[in-house]
Amino acid sequence: AGVFFDGLPGPGAPSCTGRPPSMTVASLPLEPEADQPVAGLLSVEQTYNQHFDFVWLSLRRLGVAPALLDDAAQDVFVVVHRRLDEFEHRSELKTWLFAIALRTARAYRRRQQPSPTEGLEQLPAAGPTPHDALAQAEALRVMDAILAEMDHERRALFIMVELEQIAVPEAAQVLGLKLNTAYSRLRLARDDFNASVKRHRARDQWKQKP
Repeated sequence: AGVFFDGLPGPGAPSCTGRPPSMTVASLPLEPEADQPVAGLLSVEQTYNQHFDFVWLSLRRLGVAPALLDDAAQDVFVVVHRRLDEFEHRSELKTWLFAIALRTARAYRRRQQPSPTEGLEQLPAAGPTPHDALAQAEALRVMDAILAEMDHERRALFIMVELEQIAVPEAAQVLGLKLNTAYSRLRLARDDFNASVKRHRARDQWKQKP
């Protein structure tokens, strides 16, 4: 896609945060029969174990405040529990989960104070070396700051297509967009992203001047 610069997490990058130790599928307020697998689908527990990091990072990228991420992720999987048997395989499971995360993030943003930089200092749970961990944390901080500057609707499409590698037609369907509108909005989102990258580069170069 040509929109990423050195140091920023590219498409498909892992969350680097890891699952919060207190968060397990057992902590979700589910009914006893909730985890019975549906034919052809993962169980709620399997879905949680395989896709929690994706959901958590999507919520973070969509602007949910760091202090509310665990609650928002729990809300997503409560919806998964209630609606997993309605999933019809017309899209990838990850796309379906992103649609739920997107609606959840919108609800959380409406009731939280804007705080695009809060909690960005969080470090990865583990890393090969302290230096690598710090570099990775800084890359995530910059990515979060750039995404926070983008229009909400453009950001959602940008995350789906550029970061999660979801096809544009599928992303358009999730967002309720005509295909031509989706391509036009994606072009604008890429322009926004690249402009933000240039601003951050210029800011970093200014800070490094003697």
